[in-house]
Amino acid sequence: MYFEIYRQTRGTLVTGKGQWRWRLRAANHETIASGESYVNKADCLHAIGLIKSTDTETLVKEI
Repeated sequence: MYFEIYRQTRGTLVTGKGQWRWRLRAANHETIASGESYVNKADCLHAIGLIKSTDTETLVKEI
């Protein structure tokens, strides 16, 4: 698995054009997760870091 970060090319400045996004891809390159858009690249990378810091102790809640 690997993370990709990229800048949005569609939309307007209000709806996300130029903002940073991430997606998590499986070994077969299929997208298995993605996140919201971020104005700053550093915030996007921070979100990836938070996801990477989860472990087997992280709870899964059914709602």
